[in-house]
Amino acid sequence: MARILITGGCGFIGRHVAEDLLSNGYEVRLYDALIAQVHDGVAVTLPEGAEVVRGDMRDADRVASALKGCDAVLHLAAEVGVGQSMYEIARYVGANDLGTAVLLEALIDRPVSRIVVASSMSVYGEGYYARADGTIEERVRRRPADIRAGRWNPLDAAGEALTAVPTDEAKRVDLASIYALTKYAQEQAVLIHGEAYSVDAVALRLFNVFGAGQALSNPYTGVLANFAARLANGERPTIFEDGEQKRDFVHVRDVARAFRLALETPDAAGEVINIGSGTAYTISGVARLLAGAMGRPEITPEILNRARSGDIRNCFADIAKARRLLGFEPRFRLEESLGDFVDWVAGSMALDRGADMRRQLEERGLVT
Repeated sequence: MARILITGGCGFIGRHVAEDLLSNGYEVRLYDALIAQVHDGVAVTLPEGAEVVRGDMRDADRVASALKGCDAVLHLAAEVGVGQSMYEIARYVGANDLGTAVLLEALIDRPVSRIVVASSMSVYGEGYYARADGTIEERVRRRPADIRAGRWNPLDAAGEALTAVPTDEAKRVDLASIYALTKYAQEQAVLIHGEAYSVDAVALRLFNVFGAGQALSNPYTGVLANFAARLANGERPTIFEDGEQKRDFVHVRDVARAFRLALETPDAAGEVINIGSGTAYTISGVARLLAGAMGRPEITPEILNRARSGDIRNCFADIAKARRLLGFEPRFRLEESLGDFVDWVAGSMALDRGADMRRQLEERGLVT
């Protein structure tokens, strides 16, 4: 029976990955620092049968010890949050990139057969856009002057409107935040290590993950959790820009299955693969959908008409490669799968720290 080390294994995604692996006959060891921002005040139920090792990714001795007897690694450990990464730079680079470097050095002496790393859609920056004639623009950036004036949608060089279209793995990266920079460094370090040491390495670029178990009181976690914390406290979800920006939301159970498929599929070695739902949702639409699911349809989102530094306008996944290589197919669509998330929120203590997050960004000039 193969033993799998999951770094960040006590986190939202890690717990679901562990549960999926255990139910499919694997032994699982979870390695996690259990940092206060994510875990304080949160009652976390770990999957029965999972071994837990507490430690920081930068603790070389602790990481090496956790690797003993493991056949593969799923590397999910990371600080998460675009906004916070723009001012806690050393924290993000240290945890994400140095932590990954420590893991890879440890793997030189304790090799495994495969390592799968959690990357992020944030590495794309803006997704693909189509011109009116159908040609694709892959390197689109909004001008600061347009953002300050509330012109949210990117334009082509001639000032013509562009249409957001699904983004595949062939798009060149365009790093718009420190978080994106660290995630790209993580994925590339793992792939380079895999090639150099003949270890099968896979990078999964995750889009917006949702589901029961998210840290509702961490304002830098997923947008759905932020909205839920506001709604649970009778407050309006706050949305930057005009709310019409588009994202791809993928259920955590689908993500967990994708990690197992990446672990088991020989042809995935050396590949970067999008894991999303393949569907685009407007952020304001998601807020209204969640409010309805939580029985609070009268609470409408507060549209700030202000932009946050590091944010992009549109990015949603083309998942053809995941389908082809992994046999991956999303099973839990957002609009049909909010029930377990809403039940989780109802049974949890959701501290609304969204105002604190916004204030921290504004004080540093990171909101336009």
